[in-house]
Amino acid sequence: MKLAPEFQFFPSRTLAWYMAKSFLVRTVAVLAALVFVLQTLDLLGESGTILAYPGNGEHQLWHYVALRLPQIIARFLPFSVLLGTLITLVTLNQNSEVIAMKAGGVSAHQILAPLVLASLGLAGLSFTFNERLVTRATATLNAWQDVDYGPIPKGIVNPANVWVRDGDDIVHADLVSGKGTGVRLTGVTVYDRDGGELRRIFKAPWAAIKPGGGWIAAKTTMFDVVSGNELAMARYEFGAHVTAEQFTLASVSADERSLTDLGTAVDELESAGRPTGPLETGWWHKLSGPLSSVLMPLLAGVAAFGLARSGQLFVRAIIGMGLGFAYFVADNFAVAMGNLGAYPPFLAAWAPFLLFLLIGETVLIRTEE
Repeated sequence: MKLAPEFQFFPSRTLAWYMAKSFLVRTVAVLAALVFVLQTLDLLGESGTILAYPGNGEHQLWHYVALRLPQIIARFLPFSVLLGTLITLVTLNQNSEVIAMKAGGVSAHQILAPLVLASLGLAGLSFTFNERLVTRATATLNAWQDVDYGPIPKGIVNPANVWVRDGDDIVHADLVSGKGTGVRLTGVTVYDRDGGELRRIFKAPWAAIKPGGGWIAAKTTMFDVVSGNELAMARYEFGAHVTAEQFTLASVSADERSLTDLGTAVDELESAGRPTGPLETGWWHKLSGPLSSVLMPLLAGVAAFGLARSGQLFVRAIIGMGLGFAYFVADNFAVAMGNLGAYPPFLAAWAPFLLFLLIGETVLIRTEE
């Protein structure tokens, strides 16, 4: 039994392909233009810091571009989908193609359906791109920036610049490498405090796990805050109750982990009794973030309908753009609230998506249907 055209998701294969092709071409063009401009500006702002490290030159600049480019593409793909949708729909409206489709019995939802399906494909590509490239590039770039764009020590797996509390004392490590009993700390500083007052500062080039618990550092320099004297020590033991996991899991970043790796880190932190709210928010947002591309055709759909000669086309385009940017503001706000613990992780990641899905659908129905 063949459904009537008004009940078909794609009443015309030719029309669906034409709409999807126009949308994808414009989206890719907008993304390319945005990435080119933003990458150029970003490189101009960072090149001075990169070249300030002795020995760095043109090769390091291109290496920075290769690491930064995936981040820019991932961040601005949803913006490109929004602008690509607006350009496509405004062009169709101006050329009276929307009127022709409506006269042929095609509904507003059927007009937008090819764009939604194409954006769903872009969301899948975005998720894969984030998992395979963006996370690795982010981890490498952060590690490179932590050493001021100098050579990254071999074996570094992150984290870097780690702070751990040991009772009243505070331990800082510039870099952490290795796993389990093979964890090694580089650039160690121990702030020995008594009742909240700083008494002594111990500095060592490295520290390793001591058999039986705790840590041992060699070639340590001790500075007495009270007397102002400095003393060289052959070895120094500290952190009897500090475990290796407190260093290796101290600065887990959702941006640097894939979905599965981040889930494993969350489980390990939960087992260690550590708070995991921000990481859980990041885990859920890895799923909801790429799907934001699917919302853009719906939010920008208001620009497709209404007579172009009525003088309201520009206003409709502004409304569509405003709805899209309002979603990005709400999404960033919700994620920030999730990281602070004010929102539950699932709500922080998915509430803006579901809210603007309802808003877009409501605006579309009130406008045209």
